[in-house]
Amino acid sequence: MDTTFRTPNVPNAFSRIAPNNKPDEVATGGVIGAGVNGGGEQKKCLHYRLHCGRFPMHTQQCQQRVMRVPATTNSASAENGGSNGAATATAETAGNQGTGTVPAGAVLMPPANAALLAERYLLLDLVDGGSLYKCVDVKTHEELVCKIANNPCSNLLTAHFRLDGHAHINPLQKVIQGSNQTYLFFTPSQGDLHSYVRVRKRLREVEARRLFRQMCETVKACHEQGIVLRDLKLRKFIFADEEKTHLRLESLEDAVVLDNPAEDLLQDKRGCPAYVSPEILKANTTYSGKAADMWSLGVILYTMLVGRYPFNDSEHASLFAKISRGHFQVPECLTSKARCMIRALLRRDPEERITSDDILYHPWLLHEDNRESGRTTGDQCVPEIDDSGDEDDDK
Repeated sequence: MDTTFRTPNVPNAFSRIAPNNKPDEVATGGVIGAGVNGGGEQKKCLHYRLHCGRFPMHTQQCQQRVMRVPATTNSASAENGGSNGAATATAETAGNQGTGTVPAGAVLMPPANAALLAERYLLLDLVDGGSLYKCVDVKTHEELVCKIANNPCSNLLTAHFRLDGHAHINPLQKVIQGSNQTYLFFTPSQGDLHSYVRVRKRLREVEARRLFRQMCETVKACHEQGIVLRDLKLRKFIFADEEKTHLRLESLEDAVVLDNPAEDLLQDKRGCPAYVSPEILKANTTYSGKAADMWSLGVILYTMLVGRYPFNDSEHASLFAKISRGHFQVPECLTSKARCMIRALLRRDPEERITSDDILYHPWLLHEDNRESGRTTGDQCVPEIDDSGDEDDDK
């Protein structure tokens, strides 16, 4: 493991967290670490408190994964942890900066300023090109990644718990709630889809169809559960296996949980410039969050098959003007069904756009491939991805 360490640049990320104190077993509003109160009455788990509607089926799972750290710091830790009361690491074992499990017997003293959460999770540096932090479970030597969210983040937790167990949603391994931040732990990925497409230039339809089908299933499940993703893009999807065949949505941090799944009109406008839909660019208007997600899926599919964005410009004003007009070119080298799928998603009028309920029945996705997915070689029919503009757009 590289001995260099950079303290995570997150304001107050480790303030008021003391490694010498054990996590609270009882949290305000319900039991998180323990299962019963003093009188033997079972309290509501976090799923119920966040309106998941799956209590009590997931109570035990919730207790195993969610804990709450104390709101006060230990005096000794505050003296040694710096001006903001950051916790200092005391673990004797840490892992290599990669994925998987640290080899048994590997011993390494962590840097003095590494943060140890709940006497167990050693928080390290940022994952390259991402917003998650490398993390090691010092008891099991398992390597994880950690997402730090500022409190309150009940919307984020609600979204994850509603989709708990879905094959293409990154599963939460543990949640630690601090006074200012909440720490969400996931298993490490095998790379993201954005980097994969950049390396391969573009994907053949056989491979793109297999991956895109998984994305459509994910979006459909989110919409059925009343969750609008808003910031869909290639980088949000990660690979769960080394063979690059199984996709997962990395996080639901930008998602909106709807009070009524049938009513998806939103006013808050956000998203990656290259993936934003025309209706979001209109001033003083509401827009359909689900329809905007489908537009983003169209941009993703186009980029996978063609090797560049359908709308691209170094200046945001010019880019938004192109998106508002809705004019783009689909190369003739794509099959007619693939071109039809792209046009069904990138419809300028959101009411004419294909929905997440219907997209899985599109002929292009229903097509059965009789051979293994091919890899692209050198038969490119479109220019390579522009490194300067696209890299900025997809962050």
